[in-house]
Amino acid sequence: MVCSITAVAALNSTLAAFDHWLYGRRVARVELAHSPLFILGHWRSGTTYLHELLIRDPAHTYPSTYQCFVPHHFVLSQRWLAPLTEMLLPRRRPMDNMAAGWNRPQEDEFALCNLGAPTPYLSMMFPDRGEVFPQYLDLRELSENELQAWRSQLLRFFQRLAFQDNRRIIVKSPPHTARVRTLLEMFPTAKFVHLVRDPYDLYASTVGLWKSLNEMQGVHVPRRQRWIDQYVLSALERMYAAFEQDRQLLGDAQLYELRYEDLVDDPLGQLRQLYSQLALGEFSRAEPAVQGYLAEVSNYRTNRHELTAETRRTVRERWSNYFEQYGYDVQSETVDV
Repeated sequence: MVCSITAVAALNSTLAAFDHWLYGRRVARVELAHSPLFILGHWRSGTTYLHELLIRDPAHTYPSTYQCFVPHHFVLSQRWLAPLTEMLLPRRRPMDNMAAGWNRPQEDEFALCNLGAPTPYLSMMFPDRGEVFPQYLDLRELSENELQAWRSQLLRFFQRLAFQDNRRIIVKSPPHTARVRTLLEMFPTAKFVHLVRDPYDLYASTVGLWKSLNEMQGVHVPRRQRWIDQYVLSALERMYAAFEQDRQLLGDAQLYELRYEDLVDDPLGQLRQLYSQLALGEFSRAEPAVQGYLAEVSNYRTNRHELTAETRRTVRERWSNYFEQYGYDVQSETVDV
């Protein structure tokens, strides 16, 4: 692993230098033609599903997995290196069996991570050490220099995306739920879609997500992952403390909120309402491609897990504000994740 990481790092650094030499000045002059649309919501709240639906619109673009994993040289390398390395990726995501691949949409948080920006996601490298960079979840405790450095990395990544394709960027990254204030300072006319989901489902599925990512991405074998249970509980509390403050800054035409359960029951109806409220144009231009994707995933089924009565009490107590704010009162002992 040490040898392979060192070799790949050397290749990435070399390609990044050439990429910057060839395209750096032109990328720096790029202005986004449209403000981004940010998909907000806790991990496992259905944000990936909504991301897949919204990118079917021919007026939209998105950060791909390849672009997020090599954000510093994809302008140079995507056309020739991505096809050569596609075979190295699994066909399905390990945490939920959804399709994976270089061209699938991805969280821009991974791009920030690969660009060297501090992020809570770096905990998965050495998971036995526990949580890292908690202050970068909501950005509220950063110094002005730290915040400016974070903004610069995100903006430069968006400029690189727009350099290749200057349609509206559809962005999905759960940590952005706690960063609305900063995102608005960067993109005052940005639009936001916020997803919520049954809290018991969120808890069970997110614990499974982090354990799966730690096992797949860690550079040591994780043996002490008990910290994850408490991390999941506290991360939602911090995320939604920030979001509930920041949402007051958004106008009616900037924020659309929906339940994951309603999106699954009536995806076309929810998307029509979303397009209308956020003034995204006619949904009819996207509807055929959306229907095609829905047919493609029609047989997909969520995983099912059971929570103990003690765990359910803990979730209900710790996340009581989320339960009450979004009207959840679930009695079932079995959750779909």
